Amino acid sequence: MGAFHRLNLLHFTLSLVVIAVNGHNITAILEGFPDYSVYNSFLTQTKLADEINTRETITCLVLNNGAMAALTSKHPLSVVKNILSLHVLLDYYDPQKLHKISDGTTLTTTLYQTTGNAPGNLGFVNITDLQGGKVGFGSAIPGSKLDSSYTKSVKQIPYNISILEISAPIIAPGILTAPAPSSSGVNITGLLEKAGCKTFASLLTSSGVLKTYESALDKGLTVFAPSDEAFKAEGVPDLSKLTNAEQVSLLEYHASPDYKPKGTLKTTKDPISTLATNGAGKYDLT
Repeated sequence: MGAFHRLNLLHFTLSLVVIAVNGHNITAILEGFPDYSVYNSFLTQTKLADEINTRETITCLVLNNGAMAALTSKHPLSVVKNILSLHVLLDYYDPQKLHKISDGTTLTTTLYQTTGNAPGNLGFVNITDLQGGKVGFGSAIPGSKLDSSYTKSVKQIPYNISILEISAPIIAPGILTAPAPSSSGVNITGLLEKAGCKTFASLLTSSGVLKTYESALDKGLTVFAPSDEAFKAEGVPDLSKLTNAEQVSLLEYHASPDYKPKGTLKTTKDPISTLATNGAGKYDLT
């Protein structure tokens, strides 16, 4: 089992070295701006920070602590996540671009549009140059008002990430009652098989570790799944010769009980806890 661990760990570590160059970390950036500490905290609580960090080109419309306090005091975390995801634009907008919008107005896609819970234009934001140095923001739903406006630039890393402060939250009609994402009904083995990891999926089922994976879903789960080709590689030991306990440890080692997309992995320096961390072998991923 040790040889198999080293093989996968070496491959994974080398991959991190290659992809870490272009990463950004939104929470680390905002730590230098105490006026947005509440916003920054909720990016972590809602796990939106992880999703933001996976994007190569993005604009975050941030709210100061006063605006965030008013927002979060009225709504549960699931609604706050929906609202904040509407403030993450999947394009790069710096102050110069805001004032050079073609025809003076544009609709831009947000992170909320990617959730699958945004019918019509619910996941889009209307950006309008109001002239005189003012830029308005509002829902792209027809008839919506521009209830927010550009206040100031916070930070730009051209053309990777831009952080702009706006005056008030953008509240799209229906977003306050939109359903929160649910982990129930997620078919882990189906997703693995579709991704070319049928052998790994089969091992999860036969060993009983699938139930462990499923029980971790609500709090977040990241699976480091070897492809079918990886199991055929030279030097990989015969897993059928492992005891059941060894198979369980091996499979638990390939999952972290937390949601860790690529953006987070790019910037992670500390050992990553796995489902095997608290087991007999106490295996962390490094």
